[in-house]
Amino acid sequence: MILRFTHLLLAPVLALGLLTSPAMAQKLSLDSLSAYFNGLVTAKSSFTQVNDDGTLSTGTLYIKRPGKIRFEYNPPEETLVLASANTVAIFDPKTNQGPQSYPLNKTPLSLILARKVDLGRARMVTDHSYDGTATLLTAQDPKHPEYGSIQLKFTSNPVELRQWVIRNESGSSTTVVLGPLTKGEAMPNTLFDIGLNTDQRDR
Repeated sequence: MILRFTHLLLAPVLALGLLTSPAMAQKLSLDSLSAYFNGLVTAKSSFTQVNDDGTLSTGTLYIKRPGKIRFEYNPPEETLVLASANTVAIFDPKTNQGPQSYPLNKTPLSLILARKVDLGRARMVTDHSYDGTATLLTAQDPKHPEYGSIQLKFTSNPVELRQWVIRNESGSSTTVVLGPLTKGEAMPNTLFDIGLNTDQRDR
C-alpha cells in the first residue's frame, strides 16, 4: 500500500516521440507554462489516480504554492499525503505507525511547487510535444535526474493543468487525472501541517 503511494511522488516519465511541424506549432511555450505555475497560488480539484497495477483511487487535491500539497483519498482507502516544510508525509490508515516521510526536494512534484518555476532551465525539460489536443511536457531536476521526472499535460485557452504521470526507474507509473481546478480560494496552512494532521489522526 505505502509503496504504491510512494510511486506518486518518487519517480521518471518516458519521453514522447516528436510530432510533425503543424502540431508542434500548437504547443504551449515553456515561458507560458512557467508563468501559469508562477501565477497559481491555490488550487483545489477532484482527482482520479490510476495506479501501476491498474486499480483506481479517487480523492480531493489541494495545492498552495509554494511548497504545499494535500491528497485526500476517498474511502475505502482514506490515505492522506501531505507536503509542507520541504517534507512529504504519507499517512496509511492500515498501519498504527506515524507517516512515512521523504524530502520534498527529492520528488518530482517539487518542480511545480517551487517558489519560482523556470522550465527553461538547462536540462530540466526532457520532452516538450503536442499530441493533437494538449501540450505534453516531461521535466526533471537537472542536477538530480535520479529523483525522478514528471510528465504534465496542459490544455489551452485558457492554459490549464489536466494530468500528470510519474514513472520510476523500474518502469512503474502512477497517473493523476484532475477535474476542473478551483483557483484562488483561501486555504489555511493547517490543512498542510504534518504535525497537526498526525495528532488529529492519532486521536
